[in-house]
Amino acid sequence: MAWQRPDGRQPDELRPVKFERRFTRYAAGSVLAHCGNTQVLCTVSASEDVPRWLRDSGQGWLTAEYRMLPSATHTRKSRELMKLSGRTQEIQRLIGRSLRAAIDLEALGEITLTVDADVIQADGGTRTTAITGAYVALEDAIASLIASNTIQRSPLKHQIAAISVGLLEGDAFLDLNYPEDVAADIDFNVVLNGDLGYIEVQGTAEANSFNRPQLNQMLDYAETGIKQLMVLQKEALLQD
Repeated sequence: MAWQRPDGRQPDELRPVKFERRFTRYAAGSVLAHCGNTQVLCTVSASEDVPRWLRDSGQGWLTAEYRMLPSATHTRKSRELMKLSGRTQEIQRLIGRSLRAAIDLEALGEITLTVDADVIQADGGTRTTAITGAYVALEDAIASLIASNTIQRSPLKHQIAAISVGLLEGDAFLDLNYPEDVAADIDFNVVLNGDLGYIEVQGTAEANSFNRPQLNQMLDYAETGIKQLMVLQKEALLQD
């Protein structure tokens, strides 16, 4: 194995992960999610309305917005105001798709849940950290809606978490930080539910192709990492 991880982790080792719940006062659910040096503020808000095409259907909706604060990276990024970049649109659609897989939208009723993922500090894995942290915020938001009698029962049907994997110099690695993400020949984002069912796999070969054994190794690492993340999610949700 030629690639040496900058932070000294083993190939299948996650960065330190932490979820700070109830991080903001007014959102139905809020979490500051830490994955190594990456920090994403995840909030979930609820409104008793749905998009026009769902009105009178009895079905709810979940949508997501993703932004990166100007000082989240080494070089200041201008705020995206009138027009979102293709990357931002892609990521927020991924977050929305992933978290809709957690919910029975008919059981939710005609309520829209809006997930906001704001990257405070970026060191790789911002979209996967957003998904994993937003699930914790979503659990809290659902509990808040039940407590206020807005809904009568939880529409949650699956736990959701996500992680990155990649190939560096031919070897598989879990949970890439920024230097590894830049150096990777192949990188994947993997989203799974609590049954280890696949919600989404985003992957591309940046420089070289990859073979089936390498793909299997990356997916094995992803499953291992997501199992650990789900334990950490559950532990965070048990804390008051």
